[in-house]
Amino acid sequence: MKPKEAAERIIHGELFILDVRNEVDFADWKIEGKQVESINIPYFDLIDGVETALEEIPQDAKDVLVVCAKEGSSRFVAEQLDEAGLDEVYYLEGGMKAWSEYLHPVKIGDLSDGGSIYQFNRIGKGCLSYLVESNGEAAIIDAARMVEPYISFLEENNLRLTYVMDTHLHADHISGGRKLAEITGGKYYLPPKDAQEVTFTYHPLVEGGTIRIGNTEIAIHPIYSPGHTIGSTSFLLDDQYLLSGDILFVDSIGRPDLAGKAEDWVSDLRYSLYDLYKGLSSDLVVLPAHFGKMNEIEEDGKVSARLGDLFAENEGLQVEDEQDFRKMVTENLPPQPNSYQEIRQTNMGKIVPNEEEQREMEIGPNRCAVHQ
Repeated sequence: MKPKEAAERIIHGELFILDVRNEVDFADWKIEGKQVESINIPYFDLIDGVETALEEIPQDAKDVLVVCAKEGSSRFVAEQLDEAGLDEVYYLEGGMKAWSEYLHPVKIGDLSDGGSIYQFNRIGKGCLSYLVESNGEAAIIDAARMVEPYISFLEENNLRLTYVMDTHLHADHISGGRKLAEITGGKYYLPPKDAQEVTFTYHPLVEGGTIRIGNTEIAIHPIYSPGHTIGSTSFLLDDQYLLSGDILFVDSIGRPDLAGKAEDWVSDLRYSLYDLYKGLSSDLVVLPAHFGKMNEIEEDGKVSARLGDLFAENEGLQVEDEQDFRKMVTENLPPQPNSYQEIRQTNMGKIVPNEEEQREMEIGPNRCAVHQ
């Protein structure tokens, strides 16, 4: 089963997963979904026979997907289960590494003066990126390292990429923004306060400026919203959408500690959320750069929420006392993302890991939120 089909099953259907990685890897990161049931039996416990797995797999399980790190172990186990008489058993092509890299495109909606916006969901990593298009031109925001899906989308829809932007200097994944700009000739934009140590040239995202796409007056307005990083920048798009980067998520808020500045940036984070965002229209549709839990994905595959609803329901926006807020965002934190320091250095251009090293650096969940 290819990652694309697995994603469709997880979003719109159901799946039973037998994960044959070791227990530590399974506990750290696994495939999840609203209609997904999974068990973990390490591969080495199944080499001499799959009887244990057959006993634990429900008899009414229609589709069983066996997964491992890279594919080989799951393929062996799936073949053994098939030979033992289990119907509808599959292995995940490319394993969890391929799952981590799959991008699932979903149309968010049309824009008022023509054009549309798409969300690319990296389901296995919890990363969200966006493509805005109008009259043959496009902009991509918070691109993932794997640029091929974006390029294919551009070619299939006869779009020319004119702008590539990152809302901040990412620490959980390697940005594909600079690579996309180099391939397509588009302009690469970064918040200057996050780019003080980068080794390459870029265009600064300046608050109050307007980035137009196509001929239909679609405007992307950068809004300086520090807190997750000192340069974090949100985008107000077409007066309909708020691309919030890693400041605000559907079920949580961004963490301020990934550059070692948690205590320094708490007040910035609170200002961006409780003052700056509070002053925006409550009808804006929030489009974050990440999600933490599968229940944040709606039935149509979108990850989004109305800003007014988040101020009423998101726990991170309900803390009135500033000291309680400070404690929440500095003490109540999940483990930091795998290799986050090396990922930051890569995004600055300070180190240039090869393809396999980049894949290894990104393995695991994003962990950019205060609450997971």
